[in-house]
Amino acid sequence: MSKDKPLLGDRFERALSFATHLHREQCRKGTGVPYAAHLLGVASLVLEDGGTEDEAIAALLHDAVEDQGGRARLQEIEHEFGNRVAHIVEGCTDTASIPKPRWRTRKEAYVHALASHDGSVRRVALADKLYNARATLLDYRRLGDELWERFNPEADQLWYYP
Repeated sequence: MSKDKPLLGDRFERALSFATHLHREQCRKGTGVPYAAHLLGVASLVLEDGGTEDEAIAALLHDAVEDQGGRARLQEIEHEFGNRVAHIVEGCTDTASIPKPRWRTRKEAYVHALASHDGSVRRVALADKLYNARATLLDYRRLGDELWERFNPEADQLWYYP
């Protein structure tokens, strides 16, 4: 791709609007930080790693299925943004079930499944994990062990970030 040609077009702009609309009432767990900050951070990491527009769009939408509508939301994403974006989002989704299964059970299955996914799914998933690990470390430095009180007590957050 030419360095003079912009990577992001109208589809990315529509996805940005769609994602911020879906998560507009959501904040990062235990904070007043708008959830859109996380979505933008993950998309930024994907783009900085050389990701495609489809991967960047999927980064913006990676939590839409599990947090904002389940399988019906995935169908909407496929209709609006195409099969490739929907494939990446689905690969980054640990559950489409409502209510969600237990945290550790779904995270173990998710981590196991990542090994069989393509590079696009892994790029977006790893950008998500990196963003979350950085945010958790920053919060830990600020709050200390008080940080862990915002999470489900049965969840072993440290297991998830070896």
